[in-house]
Amino acid sequence: MDKFTTLTGVAAPMPLVNIDTDMIIPKQFLKTIKRSGLGVNLFDEMRYNDDGSENPDFVLNKPAYREAQIIVAGDNFGCGSSREHAPWALLDFGIRCVISTSFADIFYNNCFKNGILPIALSAEQVAVLLEDAEKGQNARISVDLESQQVTAADGEVFSFEIDQFKKHCLMNGLDDIGLTLGKAKSIDAFEAQAAQSRPWV
Repeated sequence: MDKFTTLTGVAAPMPLVNIDTDMIIPKQFLKTIKRSGLGVNLFDEMRYNDDGSENPDFVLNKPAYREAQIIVAGDNFGCGSSREHAPWALLDFGIRCVISTSFADIFYNNCFKNGILPIALSAEQVAVLLEDAEKGQNARISVDLESQQVTAADGEVFSFEIDQFKKHCLMNGLDDIGLTLGKAKSIDAFEAQAAQSRPWV
């Protein structure tokens, strides 16, 4: 998993509330167990017309936001079913940070396991960042995980709270497998000892 320390980039404004995981990655794309390749289907039903052509009105299809790395969204982002494909699709598109007033718990935790930083701010702060994001490439938002701050395009700074263990994992690029591998010596020692004391196991 890639480390997350700082990020400065264009933010895509998505002021809708209750953006659920089926909107993020519709159910017909859940057959794969690979984490790559889902970015093309991110927000599929909003992003494409029935004939498969791009919907020019959808934010991520607009030239200013095609390489957005941040989404600023309405309340309750990531609600709905618990599919981990949702953060997979966001990450594969290039999204490393989602800012909202609140997140569904399972989606929130899945983000950290996949290298995405979900940031919860007040409605007033999100409104400022949404206004910034509407300016497209003329406004870049900065996120500093170490200092736990988001800096708007005009220099206004917002602090955010984060669980310190999740922060440590994200800053060091540690998913569940990475955390386990960090204990490899202890695991090997335990298995060696167990093999001697319980050879029948």
